[in-house]
Amino acid sequence: MKKISILTATRAEYGLLKPIIKKLKEVPDFDVRIVVTGAHLSPEFGLTYKEIEQDGVDIDEKIEILLSADTPSAISKSMGLAMISFADYFSKLNPDLLVVLGDRYETLAVCCAAMNQRIPIAHLYGGETTEGAIDESIRHAITKLSYLHFTSTDEYRKRVIQLGENPERVFCVGAIGIENILNEQLMSKSELEKAINYKLDKPYAIVTFHPATLDESTSANQFEALLDACKKHKDMKFIFTKANADVDGRIINKKIDEFVAESDNAISFESLGTKRYLSAVKYSSMVIGNSSSGLIEAPSFGIPTINIGDRQKGRLQATSVINCEPITEEIDRAINLALTEEFKNKSRNTINPYGDGNTSIKIVEVLKDFLLGDKINLKKKFYDLEVCE
Repeated sequence: MKKISILTATRAEYGLLKPIIKKLKEVPDFDVRIVVTGAHLSPEFGLTYKEIEQDGVDIDEKIEILLSADTPSAISKSMGLAMISFADYFSKLNPDLLVVLGDRYETLAVCCAAMNQRIPIAHLYGGETTEGAIDESIRHAITKLSYLHFTSTDEYRKRVIQLGENPERVFCVGAIGIENILNEQLMSKSELEKAINYKLDKPYAIVTFHPATLDESTSANQFEALLDACKKHKDMKFIFTKANADVDGRIINKKIDEFVAESDNAISFESLGTKRYLSAVKYSSMVIGNSSSGLIEAPSFGIPTINIGDRQKGRLQATSVINCEPITEEIDRAINLALTEEFKNKSRNTINPYGDGNTSIKIVEVLKDFLLGDKINLKKKFYDLEVCE
């Protein structure tokens, strides 16, 4: 049997990997191991590894790397802990493949350990650009460490090839978030209200704001502007999902707690989980913040997205996305625009550029082909653009 190790460090990451995990486990020739790290194991971020266990997914190993601080120094130290800890894990398990998703700093450190162990890496969602975050550099670095590449659009596939990866190892498969929307049995609105213990008797917004790690203005100032805009809309309710374990993430989460404590129209969660989150988006009036979910999942519901600042700058966008600067007046104008009937209709008719929802089966078929056919050769040649079609 071929051993496949699948890495997950955050709630959002696991929600996207879940369909792939399920389908890989159905392949008799694969021994699938889930390794959990990062924010999953932190009480401060909701101990979200429990959501994995509740789904009936066995966790092969829990590896703690997160420090109780989010300074640049602490992030670097967490990366160091990840390399040390995963060096031991990979030496013991020696998997035939490591599957990773996205652009987290933990993922980069784990990929470095896998590279040294000569473990092939399959990377989901290279080629994307997010100019306002350090994730941009991390994502491209992981691409060069990886052997197999799964992108969400053709444009991103071309960009991975532009980085020197052979087109025969780069596959456009669409976004798994779309697959979750089409296949997850979502809650009714009344079921959602019971699940979150909160009455949704007014128009409401889902708010997710992560640190913009390359912006000149601080994440705290940007988030204060967002909260000030929310204060102008007493006729709405706000469901906050908390920030990742990035630099300044704890500052944002502290401000969420303070805002919710002072407001009678807001509630917050460390993690809603895939089912509750997608159900909440389905019945919402809009998604606000700077999360990729607003660009990738929300358009499939026909819901307006207010994308704040540069964190997601460079990603493909549907016509349901309103971009604005992290300034209170601009965010307020964007909220008012999203509430108009004209923009609601525009959002309902938008076309999502991120695929048809058949992502996981495409990925599994490629992995079967390469692993079971013994097609992996880690001696990669740089693919020069002049020979690219």
